[in-house]
Amino acid sequence: MSFSATTLVYALLGGLVPALIWLYFLLKEDARCPEPRHVILIAFGAGMLAIPLSLPLEHFAITYLPATVPGPGLHVLFAWASIEEIMKYALAAILVLWRREVNESIDFIIYMITVALGFAAVENILFLIGPLSEGHLSAGIITENLRFVGSTLVHIICSAIIGFALGLTFTSTRLVKTTAVITGLILAITLHTVFNFLIILKDGSHTVFAFITVWTGTIIFLGLFEILKYFRYRRLPKNTC
Repeated sequence: MSFSATTLVYALLGGLVPALIWLYFLLKEDARCPEPRHVILIAFGAGMLAIPLSLPLEHFAITYLPATVPGPGLHVLFAWASIEEIMKYALAAILVLWRREVNESIDFIIYMITVALGFAAVENILFLIGPLSEGHLSAGIITENLRFVGSTLVHIICSAIIGFALGLTFTSTRLVKTTAVITGLILAITLHTVFNFLIILKDGSHTVFAFITVWTGTIIFLGLFEILKYFRYRRLPKNTC
């Protein structure tokens, strides 16, 4: 495996550009009352930081959890999904969600998705380094396209679930908020585990089903996001936040 500065540049571009495209569309959805750019950058950076913190734990999981089948079994996939979703939420909570700028229900969704995109960007970079360093440009392009429409969306949807849980209980009691976060994490981890399990199966039909599930979730999320935007803006005078 040959590793060069060119490989690193291509991997960085391949990982960052798709994530930034998703981020651009997300921020366009909130263009009327945009969030402060410095907080968006902190959220994106929090997601990127989650990768180096997650990798040792994921390595521990695959090394020490009892193997029942060759390769990562369902229990390992569940552990990986749990580590990633909890780490993304934990860093969001530590670095972003307590800030005074996060003051409306819809903000929790925006920032959780931004954290997810930072995570996906670094994850995609790591996945691309392998095929690119071996000179497999076409394999790298295919990998990036699949991750652009698949794995990146999974991170978006899973973090959005937690964001919705936080947003919908924004003004509730601490007990209700805690219950909502735990419920959101359980749903996110379950979806993430199921997607990973389906895409590692050799039967191509399962992969298609995984992508259909993700895109269905995306459509549902966009619909709910528009509903929240409607309730957010309907009480405001036109052209104001």
